[in-house]
Amino acid sequence: MSTAKNSIALTVFLVISGISAAFAQITARQQDVPAAKEITFVDGKWKEVAAQARKSGKYIFVDAYTTWCLPCRQLKNVTFKDEAAAAYFNEHFINCAFDMEKGEGIQLADQWEIMAYPALLFFTPEGKMIMKQVGYIDGKQLLAFGKQALARK
Repeated sequence: MSTAKNSIALTVFLVISGISAAFAQITARQQDVPAAKEITFVDGKWKEVAAQARKSGKYIFVDAYTTWCLPCRQLKNVTFKDEAAAAYFNEHFINCAFDMEKGEGIQLADQWEIMAYPALLFFTPEGKMIMKQVGYIDGKQLLAFGKQALARK
């Protein structure tokens, strides 16, 4: 009986050790996976975003969209997931998006004189608009556009 108990104890120990090792490998793999490669947009009102820009000295990138706009969806699903553009924009800009037909977006669309969508806007850290692009662009074009905005410092 003592041998049977030892065998059971050894088996339980090996099973638990194997499970622990498996979880350790899964955790290690999850840590090796890079973060999502897409532009990260902050939430908040325009005044909050502008205050954050003034404090950090970063320029602001605004995606002005509507829910019915197909090119707007294409920007979100393709362009904003371009790895090179995402890395650049996440490093150099405070990125925000506003639905121009809801909430604060209605007033901002009027203030910024947006007549077509999507509209991609760049602002200085002080909140002055320096560039506006209307229509769909791909990741390479967005990256070039972002670099052009920062060159206007």
